[in-house]
Amino acid sequence: MGGLLSELSKKLAERWLTLLVLPGALYLAIAAAGHTLGQSAALDVERLTHTISDAARAPQVTTMGGQVVLLAAILAGAAASGLAAQSLGSVVERAALAAGWQAWPWLFGALVERHVARRQRRWDAAQAECEALRLLELAPRPADRPGPRERHRAAHRRERIAVERPERPTWSGDRIHAAAVRLDRDAHANLLILWPHLWLVLPEEIRGEIGRARTELTRAAVLGGWALLYLALAWWWWPAVPLAATLVVISARRLRAASDTYATLLEASVRLHLADLADKLRIEEQSMGPLLGGAVMRRLSSPVPATEPAS
Repeated sequence: MGGLLSELSKKLAERWLTLLVLPGALYLAIAAAGHTLGQSAALDVERLTHTISDAARAPQVTTMGGQVVLLAAILAGAAASGLAAQSLGSVVERAALAAGWQAWPWLFGALVERHVARRQRRWDAAQAECEALRLLELAPRPADRPGPRERHRAAHRRERIAVERPERPTWSGDRIHAAAVRLDRDAHANLLILWPHLWLVLPEEIRGEIGRARTELTRAAVLGGWALLYLALAWWWWPAVPLAATLVVISARRLRAASDTYATLLEASVRLHLADLADKLRIEEQSMGPLLGGAVMRRLSSPVPATEPAS
């Protein structure tokens, strides 16, 4: 038992150091450098070097007690910065996935609704182009048929907007929503209701893969949280702006890739293991399709609460 607790505390310390302290210490160092240089001498390395040298010779730093206090202050500040980035990352994740955007405040909701409508119009146009090319493939003359490159480019333009018809303001949110749309269309399965039950029958290795994909999605959002923190430094140090912009681009790319992987694993897990859940529920239908999905959903769905008659 003692060995287990020791190993657990070691792993927690490693995660605390990796996820909070190291990125937070880097942030504190950049914030201190920016505060020292200011806007007028933002790239004056010589001035920064002299300031660090003078601070290192201060009596408060050269003593053992001062060094201990300084180290404790740096660790506390780094951890606090890491926690702030994670909190902002949760906000970035909610905005990026936009699962409940219809409930956002009125002004934001109206703007987002217009944005979703624009994305839907663009996707409809791209889908019409793909359908037109598909019909041209049936042309009797080979010369009238579109080439593979033209079809792939049209499909790529459509998928850059969304995999399925957009229902959310972001690509990442629509990518995860597309998994639910496809399962509802192909198997009449409601992913929101189905998933907690299916999770309990999934093999351990599959749950591990899904958990890692979900962790990557969270880390990508936390990187966006760090971008917001670095952007705040621009108030007194302008180089923080390109730094924050770089982090935003990296975070957006990672969010896109992580949401694609996560949605793919969700959909694949349902398609491969819905029959296992049906077997646990003593449902005889085993072939993936509307019959199996409908039978499972009828077994899992809770009836609507009855309204008590007025007395």
